[in-house]
Amino acid sequence: MYYGIITIASLMFSMQFLFNQQFEKECGSSTRSSLIFTIGSSLAGTVLLLIINKFRFEFTLFTLVMSVVSSLNGLLYAICSMKAFGKINLSLYSIFAMLGGMALPFVAGILFFNEALTIGKCVCFVLIAVSLFLTFERGKSKNGLIYYVGIFVLNGMSGVLAKIFQAAPYEKTSDAGYSILSAVVTVVMTAIMLLFTRGPKIKISVKSALNMFGNGALGRVANYLLLIALAHLPASAQYPMITGGVMIFSTVICFFTPNKPSKREIISIIISFAGIMALIMLP
Repeated sequence: MYYGIITIASLMFSMQFLFNQQFEKECGSSTRSSLIFTIGSSLAGTVLLLIINKFRFEFTLFTLVMSVVSSLNGLLYAICSMKAFGKINLSLYSIFAMLGGMALPFVAGILFFNEALTIGKCVCFVLIAVSLFLTFERGKSKNGLIYYVGIFVLNGMSGVLAKIFQAAPYEKTSDAGYSILSAVVTVVMTAIMLLFTRGPKIKISVKSALNMFGNGALGRVANYLLLIALAHLPASAQYPMITGGVMIFSTVICFFTPNKPSKREIISIIISFAGIMALIMLP
């Protein structure tokens, strides 16, 4: 059941880029448009999560602290990504982001949360890492080591923070309550940043609003599903599976877009699928 939840969440993450692309085509990729997109997406996610939680708004001090830390981590990741675009190899950017999202929760789960290091986990991790590097394409890179490190650590910390929230013994809200509070804190933080950000005025059309809603609904609900699964599955198993699942679904979706996947990308998803099967079937 919980592997099924992770599969659904991976599909939702994979579909987010479609809404991102459409919004960027209409509103550009400036800092202001990125912040507006974050606010709109977070508001949409908040509304949908409130519906899921039957309009109950929950609060504890620990949940608020974790929401602030999680939102700050997400904003730093977004800022690092915006600064990185045009300065680093975007192929390596994707690899470092996905490796960080897989590796840090994997290591944290084993070292700090007493999760077992199994053959299946190790095989899965190695195969998905190999499949990621198969997608690497050479490109111009301008001394962007600090961006690679930032992307790796900040994306990985999102999974680590989720595990900390789930495992902590302190009084806390439900998973939905935490997800709602995190979305609200993100809106507030991003709105403050927007007040101090200069740039051209961004006109939001109905199409743009729908793209923000689609992105926010998919992303926030997918993260909520991962919190549910994390209460029953180890982080060292869940996050490699998410990374592999996102790679597989993203490549399959590309078959229905003008940007068809290359042979190397097809090989990489076969290897990713083998890694996921190893995780599920091997001891």
